[in-house]
Amino acid sequence: MPRVKRGTHRRASRKKTLALASGFFLTKSKLYRSAQEAVEKSLKYGYVGRKRKKRDFRSLWIVRINAATKAAGISYSKFMSGLKTAGVDLNRKVLADMALNDAPAFAQLVETAKAHAPVHAPGKAKTVKVVEPKKVW
Repeated sequence: MPRVKRGTHRRASRKKTLALASGFFLTKSKLYRSAQEAVEKSLKYGYVGRKRKKRDFRSLWIVRINAATKAAGISYSKFMSGLKTAGVDLNRKVLADMALNDAPAFAQLVETAKAHAPVHAPGKAKTVKVVEPKKVW
C-alpha cells in the first residue's frame, strides 16, 4: 500500500477547527486537541439549542395568550377550544402577537371563543378507576 502524506488536508482541517474555536478561553482556542473537544461540544449544544428555541417560544406564546385570556375572563383551554370549534385557524404566535399589540381584535376573538366554548353540566363528576399496584416478589 502506498504511503499517504496528509500535509495540506490535515493543516486545513486543523485550521478550520481552530477558527471555529476562536474566542474560547485559554487552551481551548490555541491547542488543537482542546479546541476540537470544545468545538464538538459547542456544536452539539447549538444543535440542541435550535430545538429548544422552538419549545421556548411556544411556551412564551402560551403564557402571553393565557395572561390576556385571564384578563378577559376566560381560561386558556376554553379559549383555544372555542376558537377551534368556531373554525378560527390562528396559530399561537399570531394570537400572542394580537394579545400584545392589537387588543380590540383579540377581544373579538375572545367573544367568538366564548360563544363557541363547550359548556359542561355542573355536578357531573368524572368516574375514576382505582388500580391496585402489582405485587412484585
